Amino acid sequence: MTAITSTARGPRARRRIALVATVAAAGLALTACGGATDGMDGMDHGDKEKPTAASAPAGGKNPAPGAFNDADVMFAQMMIPHHEQALEMSALADGRAGDSEVAELAAEIAKAQDPEIRKMKSWLKAWGKPESAASGHSMDDMEGTEGMEGMDHGSGMSGMMSEKDMKELAAAKGEKFDRRFAQLMIDHHKGAVDMARDEQRNGRNATAKKLADDVVRTQSAEIDRFDGLLKRL
Repeated sequence: MTAITSTARGPRARRRIALVATVAAAGLALTACGGATDGMDGMDHGDKEKPTAASAPAGGKNPAPGAFNDADVMFAQMMIPHHEQALEMSALADGRAGDSEVAELAAEIAKAQDPEIRKMKSWLKAWGKPESAASGHSMDDMEGTEGMEGMDHGSGMSGMMSEKDMKELAAAKGEKFDRRFAQLMIDHHKGAVDMARDEQRNGRNATAKKLADDVVRTQSAEIDRFDGLLKRL
């Protein structure tokens, strides 16, 4: 009987041992998977846009090499029309300005900002982005995206002149033009400086941030000159 009982129990014991081994192996596999999952805690699974590297145009040197983000793109898209309006305002000084310093400042603004417009257009082309923000995302669409925290999400660009302002400036001559031109250009420059400071804080591309530095420096100096001119007129 003893031999028969031992023989009968042998296969059952072996099955129990095999079952225990299988459960243990499964537990180890789950532990390993859990460890791998734990290691993923720091991964970003959201939709937050990552910086993108600019690619050089075919057959040419990249005008803005390195990574760029939404703030860089919006800086260029907003500053281009801002600069273009400054050129329109400066062109009105010809034949209307009564003070030589006003005419001189208008010429300096045109000389500086026209090449900057071309630069920014070349960046957007290299980045594969439209020249106008209206052609892509609206400001509201960009709300909350990386690098956009400090941007102006209002209905208009800071410092931009209205159509009424431009018509009044075009109708003025002599000292009246000089004073109005200085007042409007101070506001316009302050808007550009605000936009450039946003780029300094939030931008990523080194070339774009360098232009933002130049805008802050040169247009702040011109604001001081216009302030002095108004006191003299």
